[in-house]
Amino acid sequence: MSKSKQVVPAILTDNPKTLETLVRQTEAITRNAQFDIMDGKFVPSRSINSEDIQRLTPKLDWEVHLMVLQPENYLEGFLKAGATKIVFHYEATSAPQKLIRQIKKLGLKAGIALNPETPISAIEPLVKDVDSVLFLSVNPGFYGAKFIPEVLDKIREFHKLYPDCEAGIDGGIKESNIAAIAQSGVDVIYVGSAIFLQPDPAASYKRLLALARCG
Repeated sequence: MSKSKQVVPAILTDNPKTLETLVRQTEAITRNAQFDIMDGKFVPSRSINSEDIQRLTPKLDWEVHLMVLQPENYLEGFLKAGATKIVFHYEATSAPQKLIRQIKKLGLKAGIALNPETPISAIEPLVKDVDSVLFLSVNPGFYGAKFIPEVLDKIREFHKLYPDCEAGIDGGIKESNIAAIAQSGVDVIYVGSAIFLQPDPAASYKRLLALARCG
């Protein structure tokens, strides 16, 4: 497998104290992170917000994955908090092209996320304007949700159609399936519970990265 595969910790919590623990653990193992933000509307759960992240000033290059309705209302807050990329859900807005322009106007990278049931054809007009596409391999909103293997077929198709666009995958990833996931053509693998809910998060991260890069 290509040595360029990335494994990025996905930080998801509704507790500011837990957030600090997860951020410090992440700082000790890598420079990259994704914060998962949930509003209790687009998905059933709620999470921390941009102010919670800003208070911690993470020493990370981090992006935000917005699992929220009206994502345009969140842009300024995460810009101020220090995000470098904002990933929003195609299913959460009726004006994705406008939202991409708003994100880019703020000087941020833009990514678009797809729920498992959303076809690639839905975002065909948008791919040329985004920096990445994130494929959800679970129904979003919870740590430890069941992996949906059919999403790998969608990633393979996307990779053939758009080989130059960064593809990411998020949800249900663990040591037993990450090698197969890496072979799908995905570039970035976002992992939450398989890192943070393990006895030694740093060791788990290193094993996951080795499996992703070596297959």
